[in-house]
Amino acid sequence: MTMHRVLTTLGCALTAVLATAWSAAPPTQPALTTVRIHGGLVRGAAHDGYRTFEGIPYAAPPVGRLRWAPPHPVAPWPGVRDAARPASACPQPAGEVPGGSTDEDCLHLNVTTPDDAGPARPRPVIVWLHGGGFTTGAGSSYDAHRMATRGDVVVVTVDYRLGALGFLAHSGLPGSGTFGLADQQAALRWVRTEIGAFGGDAHNVTLAGESAGGYSVCAQLASPAAAGLFDRAIIESGPCTGRPDRPFAPSSVPLSTARATGAHLAAKVGCGGVHDVLSCLRRVTVPRLLAAQDTDQQPAYATPLLPTDPAAAITAGRFHHVPVLIGNNHDEGNGWAAGIIQAGNPVTPDTWPDVVSAFFPFPGQAEAIVREYPVHPTDGGPVFGAVIGDANFACPTARTDALLAAQVPTWRYEFADEHAPPLTSGTPPFPLGAPHASELPYLFDLGGRPRDLTAAQHRLADTMIDYWTRFARTADPNGPSSPHWPRRTVLSLAPDHIAPTHTAEPRHHCAFWNTRG
Repeated sequence: MTMHRVLTTLGCALTAVLATAWSAAPPTQPALTTVRIHGGLVRGAAHDGYRTFEGIPYAAPPVGRLRWAPPHPVAPWPGVRDAARPASACPQPAGEVPGGSTDEDCLHLNVTTPDDAGPARPRPVIVWLHGGGFTTGAGSSYDAHRMATRGDVVVVTVDYRLGALGFLAHSGLPGSGTFGLADQQAALRWVRTEIGAFGGDAHNVTLAGESAGGYSVCAQLASPAAAGLFDRAIIESGPCTGRPDRPFAPSSVPLSTARATGAHLAAKVGCGGVHDVLSCLRRVTVPRLLAAQDTDQQPAYATPLLPTDPAAAITAGRFHHVPVLIGNNHDEGNGWAAGIIQAGNPVTPDTWPDVVSAFFPFPGQAEAIVREYPVHPTDGGPVFGAVIGDANFACPTARTDALLAAQVPTWRYEFADEHAPPLTSGTPPFPLGAPHASELPYLFDLGGRPRDLTAAQHRLADTMIDYWTRFARTADPNGPSSPHWPRRTVLSLAPDHIAPTHTAEPRHHCAFWNTRG
């Protein structure tokens, strides 16, 4: 199997994991509500118990000369701006966003707040960064009304530049490799300035995200430019110690690597040999850029915004010292394993060594992985999923937690509902358990559609929202209505148990992976 086929298959598997979960619910016609912010008046929508304000610009459209420029201030608008429906997602191929998007005017955010317009005290704020491998995703996919109303918090979901438009690197281009991260910081500055108009506490902001969004939180923890922009952090399935040679989890790359990727893109779209490469690239159409961009996109470090790889910064203790809630799912890798198998790569005792060599190209380590994870005739899929999940998520999350906990208060969880509602249609080749992203329907209505949950799963969802929002309120998830969550343990979250466990690292073979460099 060639590396090109590996990456293509990986991209297909990611799409299969995520594409169907965020399909939007039919629009409703709620009442309207108006708020004044510095840019002007915005008219949102009043629902039963909460209000939403969607598509609010936090930066100028990054078009024309502002393509591949740091985010610029928003120009004030006359009259009342409609904020009753989502704005366009940032440019991306079809998948999570039906039909994809080619609209570069996408630097918007969405606010969900309980319907009491004048609370006695400002509410804690949770700023959510979506996942999607830094190439797909939209803030509007995450309906946060359950979190806002049950937790009595204000939730802000953010769109930021993706793919080549968000992370292109080129010599002489300020902001190379980090435009999407700069957008996130602009959104956080907007929150500090404007969220009081929505009843939010500008001095109590929790930055949260999942997958690439979780890794974005890691990057912001390590970015000097993010100092003072948030007060707590939540990292879901985006460990800060991810590595490019374990490509299923997000990571960052050196600026030199990002520049090489940028040069390859320029050559593919016909700009590689011209005198003014950037002017040429700014004339290339969005569809052509999307077709040419690398499917494996990461932020760049050794840059002004991200001087150091987040893994190295956190190892050295050079990060913003705020409390952190961090965790992963029990079966992170199963969705990828299922998609890869369905794409024509069976996992049997005979094929297993070749699969390991193709998808885990660690020099000289394939034989050790095969020995540590033997495959039998009936368990190839789950074993493959375990290797992906353990190497890319569970053990890096444990490592990240240990490094952070040496400096700041941390709480670590493992989402373990083996019957979590599927995020895709169709029948997988083996039961997926609690795969990547499966905790999200317990916190959000993805695409505005609640998932079918049992009574026990609903109780778990309520408990998770209670933990997450109490952490946002007080920096401690514990409260009288939930099982106690001790620090320095892993809280296993499942419908039939919410309890500390001390076996997560042995179960995920972390002693083995910690010796793999």
